[in-house]
Amino acid sequence: MSAAIPAPPARAARDRLLDAARTSFADKGFHGTTTRDIAAAAGMSPAAVYVHHRTKESLLHELSLEGHRATMASLDAAVHDCPDDAVALLHAWVTAFVTGHALGHTTARIVNYELEALTPEHRVEVELWRSRIQDSLIDILERGCHAGEFAVGDTHVAASAIAGMGVDVARWFRDDAGTAATDLAREFADLAVRMVRA
Repeated sequence: MSAAIPAPPARAARDRLLDAARTSFADKGFHGTTTRDIAAAAGMSPAAVYVHHRTKESLLHELSLEGHRATMASLDAAVHDCPDDAVALLHAWVTAFVTGHALGHTTARIVNYELEALTPEHRVEVELWRSRIQDSLIDILERGCHAGEFAVGDTHVAASAIAGMGVDVARWFRDDAGTAATDLAREFADLAVRMVRA
């Protein structure tokens, strides 16, 4: 057996800071969290934080990008090997989306509820990822409408409703909720299909 290769010190410090920022933002909110809070949670001095991030907003930005990129990657993976029918694609998309928001509920809450704290430039960058995610769902809904599988008046509204119920899982889901994230996600996927089915 080979030993795990340790992360380079800079990478390990960066990861500790992101984890500390995630915990601090979840506990106190972005505006209630100080750089000192993040430093203390990471076991670093406040000055050490600035070596890696100029502001706490840059930590929020990095968490936001990380969360949205992970979401997009999970959605792409979920639909990649799906049969070429809209029902299967929608079911796979919603299952992946809800599972991600349930298992990553802490990051998802921060990413979705602290958007206004991002600088305008960072907000634009994050919004591009949000648009990609939403567009991937709209594409599935439009495919289903063209195939006669779905009856949706406005695919943008339907996509907002479906994504919105998935995002909201992060608000109330807890690890000790008594329901497995995957079971919950399948139930949400069934609901989404019933919402749009022709």
